[in-house]
Amino acid sequence: MRRFRSIVKNEKTISEATYEKTLKELGNCFDLVHRSFHQDEIHIIYLNSLVDSNTLEWEILSPLREMSFNNLEKSFQQSLFKRESNLEDVINGILDGNVSMFAGENTYLINVSGVEERSISQSETETVINGPHDSFNEALKTNVSLIRRRVRSSRLKMIELSVGKISKTKVLLVYIEGIAKMEFVNHLKERIQSVKVDSLTDSNILIQIIDDHQLSPFPQFYTTERPDIAVTKLYAGKIIGLVNDSPNIFCTPSSFFDFFESPDDYNQRWIIGTGVRILRYLALFITLILTAFYVSISTYHYEMIPQSLLQSIMQSRSRVPFPPIVEAIFLEIVIELLREAGARLPTKIGQTIGIVGGIVIGQAAVEAGITSNILIIVVAVSAIASFIVPSYIMSASIRIVRFLFILVAGLLGNIGIFFAFGILIVHLTGLTNLSSPYFMPISPTFFKDWMDSIVRGPFYKIKKGQLAQSLTQNDSEKERN
Repeated sequence: MRRFRSIVKNEKTISEATYEKTLKELGNCFDLVHRSFHQDEIHIIYLNSLVDSNTLEWEILSPLREMSFNNLEKSFQQSLFKRESNLEDVINGILDGNVSMFAGENTYLINVSGVEERSISQSETETVINGPHDSFNEALKTNVSLIRRRVRSSRLKMIELSVGKISKTKVLLVYIEGIAKMEFVNHLKERIQSVKVDSLTDSNILIQIIDDHQLSPFPQFYTTERPDIAVTKLYAGKIIGLVNDSPNIFCTPSSFFDFFESPDDYNQRWIIGTGVRILRYLALFITLILTAFYVSISTYHYEMIPQSLLQSIMQSRSRVPFPPIVEAIFLEIVIELLREAGARLPTKIGQTIGIVGGIVIGQAAVEAGITSNILIIVVAVSAIASFIVPSYIMSASIRIVRFLFILVAGLLGNIGIFFAFGILIVHLTGLTNLSSPYFMPISPTFFKDWMDSIVRGPFYKIKKGQLAQSLTQNDSEKERN
C-alpha cells in the first residue's frame, strides 16, 4: 500500500508543470521563445508563430516590465489568464497559442493566440445563384461564429472533443437542444472518442473512419462548406461536426437524398425547385444506365433499335475493330482523365484542356476508327449528367458504379443491367448512417417527408420540425403509425 502511494506521488510530481520541464518538452523548436523578468523570478514560454505580437506586447510584456512581483496576482485577475498546474495541459495550451507564465510555484496560461487564417470567401465547389455566398474556412473559431450569426439561441449546444494522439485535432459537435435527439448525439460522441489514430487532418478522413459501412462506395455523411446548409440541417434536428483546420463540416444522420439537394431549391419558386430536383434524379439514371444500355443493345439486342437508327449505328460501327464494351470503357476512361486533369490544373488551363482536349481526342478517335460517333455522344451526355449532382463526392461515387454497370451490360445485356440495378437498390436500402436508414424516406417509407426530400414542395406543405431521418427508431415507428 505504501509502495502504491509512492508511485502515485511520483507520477503526480512528474505531471506538475515547471519552467524547466516545459522548456525541455518544447526543446528544439525554431519558433520557441522563453524570456525572464524581475531578476528571473518570472519566466514566460510561447511559440511566436502562434501568438498575436500586438496582444502579447500590450497584455503581457509591457505589464511585466512595469509591475512588481508582489502585485502579480492582483494584476492578472483577468479572463485572459488561467492558472494551470498540469504539465500536459500547459503544453497543449502553448500549442494552442497561449503564453505560459511561471511565477514562483504558480503557472498561468495567457490567451494571446493570433494564428493567420484565410478570409471568408465564396465556396468554389458549392456555388448558388440565389442566397448567401459565404463559406467556412480552416479556422474553427470563425466557423463557429458563422453558425452563431444564424442561430441566435442559447439552445445551440457544442461538445468539444480531441482526436489524434499526436495532432490532438479539435472536433466540435454542434446541435440544437430540444430538436436533436440526445441518443444520436451521445452515439456520435462515443464513436469519435473511440477513434485511435496518431493524426487527423480533415473532416473527410474522420467520417471515413466512423462510417457504418466503410466498404460502400457511397458517402454516408453529408459534407458541405456552406454555413446556410449547415444551419438548415441543425433546424431539421441533425448534428453537425466541425474539425479544426478543415473547411468542410459533416452532418448526421444523412440520407441518400440529401446529396441531391441544393440551397437554390429553396431560394426560388417551389415549382422550379421541384423541377430541378426531379431533373437531378433523371440525371442519376442517365449517368448510370445510358452508356451501359448502349453497350447492351449494340452487343445483344439489335432488335430494340429503330430501323431508321439501326443503319446509322451499323455504319458508324463498321470501322471500329473493338467490341462495344471495350470501346465504351476506353472512352469513359478518357473522359475521367480529362475531368481529373481539368480539376488539378490551374483554372484557366484546366478549362482549356477540358474543352480542346475533348474535341480533339474525340474527333481523332472517330477518324482513326477507334470509336463511333454515336458512342461519343452517349458518353458525353452521360458525363454531363454526372455534373448535375450537387455533391462532388456523390458524383464521384456514381461514376465508379457506372463502370460496373457497363461491365455487366457487356457480359449479360439488359438482364445484367436490371440485375445490377436491383443489387444497387438492395445495397442502398441496407446502408445506415449513425444506425439510421440511409434510404429514408423511401425505405422505410415516410410519405410526409417526401415533400422536402424527393421533391421540394411549397413551404406550407413541408412538414415542420424534425425529419424522420433525425428520429430514433422508436420515434420513427410511432411516426409511421
